[in-house]
Amino acid sequence: MIADLKPYAAYKESGLPWLGQVPGHWGLIPNRGLVRRRKVLVGKRHGDFRLLSLTKQGVIVRDISTGKGKFSSDMGTSQEVRTGDLVFCLFDVPETPRTVGLSRHDGMITGAYTVFESIGSGSSEYFELFYRAMDDRKLLSPLYSGLRNTIPAGRLLGTKTPQPPPDEQAAIVRFLDWANGRLERAIRAKRKVIALLNEQKQAIIHRAVTRGLNPSAPLKPSGIPWLGDIPQHWEVRKLRQLLSRVTERNRPDLPLLSVVREKGVIKRDTEDRDGNHNYIPDDLSNYKVVRCGQFAMNKMKAWQGSYGVSQVDGIVSPAYFVFDLREVGDAFFHTAIRSKAYVPFFTLASDGVRVGQWDLSESRMKEISFFFPPANEQVAIVEFVARETSGVSVAISRLEREIELLREYRTRLVADVVTGKLDVRDAAARLPDKAPLDTIKDDAELSDETETADEEAAV
Repeated sequence: MIADLKPYAAYKESGLPWLGQVPGHWGLIPNRGLVRRRKVLVGKRHGDFRLLSLTKQGVIVRDISTGKGKFSSDMGTSQEVRTGDLVFCLFDVPETPRTVGLSRHDGMITGAYTVFESIGSGSSEYFELFYRAMDDRKLLSPLYSGLRNTIPAGRLLGTKTPQPPPDEQAAIVRFLDWANGRLERAIRAKRKVIALLNEQKQAIIHRAVTRGLNPSAPLKPSGIPWLGDIPQHWEVRKLRQLLSRVTERNRPDLPLLSVVREKGVIKRDTEDRDGNHNYIPDDLSNYKVVRCGQFAMNKMKAWQGSYGVSQVDGIVSPAYFVFDLREVGDAFFHTAIRSKAYVPFFTLASDGVRVGQWDLSESRMKEISFFFPPANEQVAIVEFVARETSGVSVAISRLEREIELLREYRTRLVADVVTGKLDVRDAAARLPDKAPLDTIKDDAELSDETETADEEAAV
């Protein structure tokens, strides 16, 4: 059905630099004719409201009981959000993961956001889809002003938005609900396969870094319930005996690095402002140098497994710990410490000392035990793991690329439909009268978090 979509018969110039032509019968209406700004502070009533957040998955209800994430110290400055309101983040627009979301919840959100309510002249669902498409491609730069790339609310209200006839807006929303459901289901199916492959990979690694390669080797209790027995000849050391803290200040010629739970230490593409949704300050002078072979840890996210031995020289956020290794090979240490055998240690050692964050103190981290064999056996284990998991890693990379292509296709499809490049009226009319195949939001983007503005602010 998607492959059969065609352009409209006639087009006209929109006069908007980011939009180009629109179908000839569509209107162009200033946003002040579609929405109006509403700001009602909750004040002392904040206990009566659920806390909401604008994310890549839209406007969601935050679970404050976990203590994870950053929260305002004064909830009374939050503002009301009602079901059907449009929430915009109009500052730092190029770096913001999501500029707009249609709320399907009553609640409150930080006063830093801008809330608009529909005045009944158009579909809020279409309005959100249109500005999501503009946001995904970061096309609203002509509206930016100031050092923080802010869109003044008055300027947004004066900007025109294309307006198909009401029945056509409904057809666009219905078709994209259906198409997104199909694509989201396909993405989640691939994510499930990736999860199974990662479990298989972790099982191989776990066995190798806790039992070694000789199934006949005598064992001894590790003293750790989830670790079980370990080979009798392996050594046990506290991390304080293996790690030496180093602090080397920023070198401007080195690349910016991050640690993500799925991949370890990676380079960040600072030039890709559209794709890089994580906060990068202009001043990196207080960032720390990480050398190849050194152990880098995001102390605020160590409980998730955000640490690893770097394979390159680079710089990391001041929120990181950086260590030299001694007595153990860096390849074995990286393989073992990132396995499912060790992440629980870091989770248990982390706490909420810092408001809204799970902090890991250096002293508590260094009391974690590490188990390792002689040097030659470390090398053999690393080679075994690389050999036995290579096929799984290739399959995972292929599936991740397929997911990336599906997301790119979804982004392009939404943009083409809401801007009138493709006519979906006939396709929408042929859709079955039942709920979309799947409308649960794809949450895969959450798996590769790097540092965020919250963590930078916590330093």
